[in-house]
Amino acid sequence: MSGDKARVNIEEPRYDQNTYIGRVKHFLITTNPLNVLATNTQLDKAKSIVEKYRKGDDIPGLSEDELWRSKQLYDSAFHPDTKEKMMLIGRMSAQVPMNMCITGSMMTFYRTAPAVIFWQWFNQTFNAVVNYTNRSGNDPVPVSQLGLSYVLASGGAVGTAMGIKSLVKTFPPVVARLVPFTAVASANCINIPFMRSRELMEGITVMDEEGNKLGESKLAAKSAIGQVLLSRIMMALPGMTIPPFIMNHLEKKSFMKKMPWLNAPIQVSLVGLFLIFATPLCCAMFPQKSSMSVQHLEKDLQDKIKALPNPPQRVYFNKGL
Repeated sequence: MSGDKARVNIEEPRYDQNTYIGRVKHFLITTNPLNVLATNTQLDKAKSIVEKYRKGDDIPGLSEDELWRSKQLYDSAFHPDTKEKMMLIGRMSAQVPMNMCITGSMMTFYRTAPAVIFWQWFNQTFNAVVNYTNRSGNDPVPVSQLGLSYVLASGGAVGTAMGIKSLVKTFPPVVARLVPFTAVASANCINIPFMRSRELMEGITVMDEEGNKLGESKLAAKSAIGQVLLSRIMMALPGMTIPPFIMNHLEKKSFMKKMPWLNAPIQVSLVGLFLIFATPLCCAMFPQKSSMSVQHLEKDLQDKIKALPNPPQRVYFNKGL
């Protein structure tokens, strides 16, 4: 991009994050599973373009669309703090293909206790890898906390799945198919708050609209974690609750009785279809830069903000993902 053109602010998303549609467009790009197919050469080229542009170097022939494609590919593979290339399965672009395989398998092999235990454990292991890959580079969560979170979430998921499995034996088969979703939702309720327990105890940074730090708030942390928890559960909801009813209907068909091996690929494909849309739609439920009224903050922080020359009415904070 030649130096005489207006500079593009690539530090902010391309689309307006104050609107739901803008956030959906952003996450459709961020979670695009095709990004996992990018070669190391393509990723390194994208990184080079982004770093040169940030330094203000002139890049002849670079169009705005090409700049954004490079930035989006760069964001999909490199850690925002350390700038290091992240392991493949931990990237946001790997979420749909990995989750469709894991979730589809959880919902296919749900009849025996060993299968339930294995797939719930495998799912939480994958979540631990994602959490480790995407941990903060500036103030990283200790590996010991990641490990304990993994153990608690795995235990919670397996315990919930096995407990509910024993309770639904007398219910219609379709009810048993919903056990994996209940287990996954329960594990999220354990894993996410524990992973971010430091924020709950110490608070997260709240800022004014210009990004000036105003203090730390535990109530803002509760709001942020609650938003993330809801979006994660909603993300899993369609792919784990609609396919069971479809599969329950299909398994009565003659072709499925003749070819029972079709169960797994059909179920994985159904889950993938829902995840492709549910992932960006649910990530976009709440703005990344979330906000709350000053009146809903802790009293001491309210007093500190109100004492400022031009006190803001709302504060802003990063809710996380």
